[in-house]
Amino acid sequence: MRLSTLTMTAAALLATTTLSFAAGELNIYNWGNYTNPDLIKKFEEKFDVKVTLTDYDSNTTALTKIEAGGHGFDIVVPTGNYVPIYVEKGLLLETRPDEMENFKNVAPRWVDVPWDMGRHYTVPWQWGTTGIAVNKKSYSGDINTSAIFLDPPAELVGKVNVVPEMSDVMNLAIFYVGGEACTEDKEVLRKVRDLLVAAKPKWQSMDYGTTDKLKNGEYQATVNWNGSTFKARQENPDVAYGYPKEGYPLWMDAVAVLKDAKNVENAKLFQNFLMEPENAAMISSFAGYANGISGSAEFMPEKMKGAPELETPEDLQAAGQFLPVCPKSARDIYTAIWTELQK
Repeated sequence: MRLSTLTMTAAALLATTTLSFAAGELNIYNWGNYTNPDLIKKFEEKFDVKVTLTDYDSNTTALTKIEAGGHGFDIVVPTGNYVPIYVEKGLLLETRPDEMENFKNVAPRWVDVPWDMGRHYTVPWQWGTTGIAVNKKSYSGDINTSAIFLDPPAELVGKVNVVPEMSDVMNLAIFYVGGEACTEDKEVLRKVRDLLVAAKPKWQSMDYGTTDKLKNGEYQATVNWNGSTFKARQENPDVAYGYPKEGYPLWMDAVAVLKDAKNVENAKLFQNFLMEPENAAMISSFAGYANGISGSAEFMPEKMKGAPELETPEDLQAAGQFLPVCPKSARDIYTAIWTELQK
């Protein structure tokens, strides 16, 4: 961004203002099929900033690339329980979103979050659940269970996809065998390891590109996120979303600025921009997830209101939980199991 017309005092206030004359570039690293191109166009036109968007498929992929350095990104959008890992490794810039002009729009529920108390690093992107998507033409049984992928019924053997997101898959398996998030119980983790290894030959694939393949019938079942399933159902009414009664993850993805960002001021502008209700609604209407911004609902499409993927059945709400940040010792064990599963 050009600062020749700004005084040093004005520059210091940049994080709390909505300047309309920014210029330059912004490089965003985000999940695939997750960013509304109209939102990016709106930001580019408002601030005269050229945005480059690069996709990733998992938290592990993003963290590994960023930790290696030389990535050239300004912004990353990790899931909440990964944010403290980024902070611990010194990868994020403390941009103080809580002092930005639009922070007043953040819903109270999402201000003091465990992964970023008071929001010193991140702003809300979207939040949702990880569950099970099934094509009802292929399977008419109970879909509110992780048995769909951990012990597939005969009609789904060889037709199940599993999204390659370690934290979600590991915790679905841990909950299924009766364990708790971040467990290091050897017996529980032995059961998890054996269960996953035995189940994998019954899967069709491990792929994150689920929306189109659900819609087109290429996948008859998959571990999936609720918004992706919502989008698939708009094109294929046979798609249904299940909330595993054994337990399932709740999550929020958060927009953070990287410590080695080259376009810091533009990144801060983007964080503030996302906290405007109309802009938050643009994110949700594209990807199909809820956001954390008050006042955004009035800008959202009618089809999202009351959608079964976005409103958890009352009797299954207690089974969902936000995943904590596991200690490194637990993460190392999960990574070892996950690595074995990839072979």
